Amino acid sequence: MAKTLGEIARFVNGELVGDAATPVSGVAGIEDAREGDITFLASPKYAAFLSRTAASAVIVGRDVSVKGKPVIRTDNPSLAFVKAVSFLFPQQQTHFEGIHASASIAKGVKLGKKTAVGAFVVIEEGSSVGDNTVIYPHTYVGRDCSIGKDALIYANVSIRERTAIGDRVIIQNGAVIGSDGFGFVTINGRHEKIPQVGCVVIEDDVEIGANTTIDRARFDKTVIGAGTKIDNLVQIAHNVTIGKNCLIVAQTGIAGSAAIGNNVIMAGQSASVGHVTIGDNSVVMARSGVSKSLAPGSIVWGTPAQPADEEKKARVLYQNLPKLFDTVKELKKQLEKKDNRG
Repeated sequence: MAKTLGEIARFVNGELVGDAATPVSGVAGIEDAREGDITFLASPKYAAFLSRTAASAVIVGRDVSVKGKPVIRTDNPSLAFVKAVSFLFPQQQTHFEGIHASASIAKGVKLGKKTAVGAFVVIEEGSSVGDNTVIYPHTYVGRDCSIGKDALIYANVSIRERTAIGDRVIIQNGAVIGSDGFGFVTINGRHEKIPQVGCVVIEDDVEIGANTTIDRARFDKTVIGAGTKIDNLVQIAHNVTIGKNCLIVAQTGIAGSAAIGNNVIMAGQSASVGHVTIGDNSVVMARSGVSKSLAPGSIVWGTPAQPADEEKKARVLYQNLPKLFDTVKELKKQLEKKDNRG
């Protein structure tokens, strides 16, 4: 349903410059937007698209001016655009209700008010599920687990014994929580398994992506802090602690007993060795490998990871190696000729 630009501006608490009656019925990126769409500009490097975009309106920063097109000025264009999307396309997802007849729920399991349990779900004895939590079909919940209120657990999730999950947690399809950590000791050429008797604690408002695995601790607990968002296909090993409000992006791997601070970003395919600390507010850029502890606020890149500015310089030098090799080769020839003449 179409909204007017004025309605959108009021909803996102922005400053409207232009015709408030401009109709908006869609959203799109600045390059792909068409008439009737609203888009946004979050980075100055895309400013050239402002004059070319076909969008009917643009959400911009407070100090951005656009000629010939209505804009909504905001402090945070990305956040305002997210709000505009939710205003134009309100989420109306409805989940099933009730307990399916095929669910296997052990005697003594505590279910909260309006808890929904889908077909072929298994919940073992000693576990509890909070109010308004939805568990989709073919999910397994082991012994002595606790799942909080308003959680959403999609199909084919495995939650092993003694896992504690907080309120409003979302776990996407196929995730495995509480699998054994990778612990072995080699004796006489044989890899003997070390028992993994700890647990996993998932705090409130965490989201865990599809096919992500979080291992139980060897003795104590693996912890995912409140508000942290974990992408698909992430591996978190035993005894790892991840702080609050972190972003762990797809195919990241974190080895055992690493400690990740608050508000840390680990970009796609990044990794950390075990027993290191990554300080608060650090950024590990894509495909980087952290091999030693990082101070708070670090921004690192490369393998082994080093300060991003240094890595950028090193990569420029690396790209110039062929030219440097040719130069040295030519200088060597000239020196040889000089020696031969002498």
